[in-house]
Amino acid sequence: MNQRGFFRPPQAWVGDVIPWQEDGTFHLFYLHESRQTPKVGMPWHRVVTDDLTDFRETGVALPSGGPDAPDFNVYTGSIVVDDDGIHHVFYTGQNPDRHGADGLPLQLVLHATSRDGMATWQRHPEHTFGATPGYETADWRDPFVFWDADAGLWRMLVTARHADGPARRRGVIAQCVSYDLRHWTPAEPFWDPRRYLAHECPEVFEWNGWWYLVWSEFSESFTTRYRMSRSLHGPWHVPENDTIDGRAYYAAKSAARDGRRFFFGWISTREGGNDDGAWQWAGTLAVLEAEQALDGTLRFHPPHELTSTFNESVTALPTGTVLSASDGYADLILPTEIPTAFRVDALFDIASDTTECGLLLRASEDGDEAYVLRLEPRRGRLVFDRWPRRATGGEQWQISGDVPFAVELERPVALPPGEHRLEVIVDGEMCVATVDGAVSLSTRLYDRTNGHIGAFVGEGTIVVTELTVTARGTSEEPSSRVPAALVATA
Repeated sequence: MNQRGFFRPPQAWVGDVIPWQEDGTFHLFYLHESRQTPKVGMPWHRVVTDDLTDFRETGVALPSGGPDAPDFNVYTGSIVVDDDGIHHVFYTGQNPDRHGADGLPLQLVLHATSRDGMATWQRHPEHTFGATPGYETADWRDPFVFWDADAGLWRMLVTARHADGPARRRGVIAQCVSYDLRHWTPAEPFWDPRRYLAHECPEVFEWNGWWYLVWSEFSESFTTRYRMSRSLHGPWHVPENDTIDGRAYYAAKSAARDGRRFFFGWISTREGGNDDGAWQWAGTLAVLEAEQALDGTLRFHPPHELTSTFNESVTALPTGTVLSASDGYADLILPTEIPTAFRVDALFDIASDTTECGLLLRASEDGDEAYVLRLEPRRGRLVFDRWPRRATGGEQWQISGDVPFAVELERPVALPPGEHRLEVIVDGEMCVATVDGAVSLSTRLYDRTNGHIGAFVGEGTIVVTELTVTARGTSEEPSSRVPAALVATA
């Protein structure tokens, strides 16, 4: 299933992405999750893209080592190229039948090289190594290798856990160093906050005088976070909003091109393919672009390469439409039924003391059933919701009306009175919302597959300065607009 701007292989799913940019092309190696039972071993596959919207699958890149090998499962790693033009991949090897000293499946760092432009890889089993003293043997994964020009050596960051301490706070980013990419020496921990269970898929990069440390955690939250510093060696500063997206977007790692930086993660699927299913590991590849603010903090949104593919008008609200409900609720549903893939671009001028406002997606004609993207100025957040919510029976107390939004699908965002832009891209199940070009929230939409677009306000007033719905296409026909007389008040 290859949607524009998103990618999922046939009969399989995308796990952690290992991005590598070379000569303007993004080579996106990824963990190919088939969800077969019994397990057949995890390989890396590769897709390539030049435009960030169309992806070409090239097949298996690094196959499973086989049922008896230490790398039966080929897990996350990184790629570098040396001065001779040889590509090196460092990756995690795991075999559930091989156990470490702690009795859990052993994790190891393995090495392979390519002399033909990453078409084939030669494994080097003699370079394999496991956790260094002081770390758990079952957590030694996701090696990220980079060249430290100031020190004149290669550094490897490794997801690890201390062998002692409170079980949920042993996470540490361990470090090894090398001069030849073959022999590695333990070094002091790169980052040791004693706060999280683990720091998966770590990476560091420098951008305009700032260093960024990115990792994914599954302790308090299942999400990707970042830290920032003026030095590779810290101290690391916690930005006000340190997450890249929400619960559904995970294991994001980045690559740069032409001064721009893009993050490649996966939007998780849900069990049973329905809105109430539990989140699953792996899903669909999705891309977010990072922009650097003047203070060094990062803003996230879909790249313009994706948004520009939605260029055919579907419907719109008249400029200046007012929705007002001082002590109640008001909405306005556009009469045109929207296509499966669409983009909404809405600009709301939010009056002071407004409790909530936002967009209804795939709504019923009366707006009573819909997916909801709700801005909550008083709480400073964007949340994803839906109505009706989950019901376990027919009685009033068996409807999840006391769950104020989809758990884990909220993003902090400053919403002072004034104009705020809410953009949404929906393509089949995929949904990515962005507030003010800075705060993104990704999820999936399963149960409602069609319907209308609406705007709403609760306990307050908004002026809809702009609201357009576009689909993919090439025509530039005028929008189908709602008559200006349709101004909702309550």
